[in-house]
Amino acid sequence: MELRSPAASRHPSPRGRNALLAVPIALIVVVTVVDVLAPPDVHLGPLLAAAPALTASFRGPRATALVGLIAVLAQATVAASRTTVSDLNHTLQLVALVLISAFVTGFAHLREVRERELTQLRTVAEAAQRVVLRPLRDQVGPLRLASVYLAAEAEAEIGGDLYACARTAHGTRLIIGDVRGKGLEAVGDAALVLGAFRAAAHQETDLPGLVAYVEGTVSADREDAITADRDAGPDRGDDPGERVEAFTTAAVIDVPDEEKVLRILNCGHPPPLLLRAGRVHQLDVAEPAPPLGLTEFVPATLDPQTFAFEPGDLLLLYTDGVVEARDAHGRFYPLAERVAAAPGHAPRALLDHLCADLLAHAGGRLGDDAALVAVERVAEEPSGGVEGRPGPAVTGPGPVRP
Repeated sequence: MELRSPAASRHPSPRGRNALLAVPIALIVVVTVVDVLAPPDVHLGPLLAAAPALTASFRGPRATALVGLIAVLAQATVAASRTTVSDLNHTLQLVALVLISAFVTGFAHLREVRERELTQLRTVAEAAQRVVLRPLRDQVGPLRLASVYLAAEAEAEIGGDLYACARTAHGTRLIIGDVRGKGLEAVGDAALVLGAFRAAAHQETDLPGLVAYVEGTVSADREDAITADRDAGPDRGDDPGERVEAFTTAAVIDVPDEEKVLRILNCGHPPPLLLRAGRVHQLDVAEPAPPLGLTEFVPATLDPQTFAFEPGDLLLLYTDGVVEARDAHGRFYPLAERVAAAPGHAPRALLDHLCADLLAHAGGRLGDDAALVAVERVAEEPSGGVEGRPGPAVTGPGPVRP
C-alpha cells in the first residue's frame, strides 16, 4: 500500500526555502543602492519592510529576524549616506522598520509552531491510516496487486476510504469501500468494516454470507452508538440522527483460483473497471445492494454477479474521490478514458500513471480522499494452469450468470 498526500508535496523543501532566502536579500540590496543614488526628495526606505515580511512567509523566526536586522542596517546606511541617522525622516523610517520586523518575526514564530503541530497530526493520521489499511502484497495466488491511497488536502483529517485482500482456500477475496464522513469517526467505521471482512472472508463460503456478516456488524455497531448517545443525555451534544445516517458503500469481489471468473456483490459503490486487450469495460451489476448499514431501511437482495476474468485481464477498483475530482472548469475526472489511454497496464505502472494524471486534472488538490486498487490475473503456465492449478476457460468480455 502506498500512501500519498498531495497537500504535503506542495510544501517547499528545505533546500528550496534556502534558495528563496536570496529574494529578500536581493530586494534589500536593490532598494538600498537605488535609494542612495536617488534625488534628495525621493525616499525608498519604506520598501525595505517588504523584505522581512516576505521572509516570514516561508522561513522561521530566526531567518525573519536576521533579514529584518539586515534591512535596519541598510536603512541606517542610507540615512548616513544621504543626511544623518538622527534626521527625523530617517529616524521614523528606522523605528517603523524595527517594529514591522518584530511583528513579522512573531508571526513567523506562530506559523512555525502551527506547522509543527500540523506535521505531528499528519504523522499520526498517516500512522493510523497504515494500521487500518494493511499493505497489500504484490502477489496473492494467481493475482498481481497494487494499491494507492491519495489523502485529501485537509491536513489533519483522515478519510474513510478502505480496501483489503483476504486469501482463502479456494481463491482471493477483496473489498473496497468508502465510509460516509471524515475524521477519526470515519476511520473507526472503516476499521470496523475491515475487521468484519477479514473475520468472515475465511468463514463464509459465498459472497452473500460474507456481505451479510459485514452488514450485521455495521448495523449492530450503529445501534450501540445510538443507544450510548441517548443514554448519555442531551449534555453529550451528539446527534443520534448522525449515526442513523452513517453508511458505507462497498464492492466485494471473489476471484476463485480454478475458474477464470470473478464475482461481484456491489453495495452502492462505483462499479469496477475491467481492462482487456486495451478496451475498458464497466462492470455494472444488474441488482446492486444498498450501502452497508442501510439494509434495514431499504430491502436488499444480496445477489452477486459473475464476469469473465481471464489471464492478462486487469481489474481496477476505486472510490468516488477519483471520479468526482474536478478540474478548473468543473469537469469530472474521466477515469475510463484515462485507463484506456495509459501507457502501461501493469498494476503498479497503471496506478502511478493514474495518480499523476488525477492530481494534474484536479490542479494538485483533491476534495476527497481517493483509493485505487489494481488487480491483474497472471498468465497461465505452459501446463495450462495458474500456479499449477488447472482452470476451465471462460470467454467473452460480458457477464457470466451463475
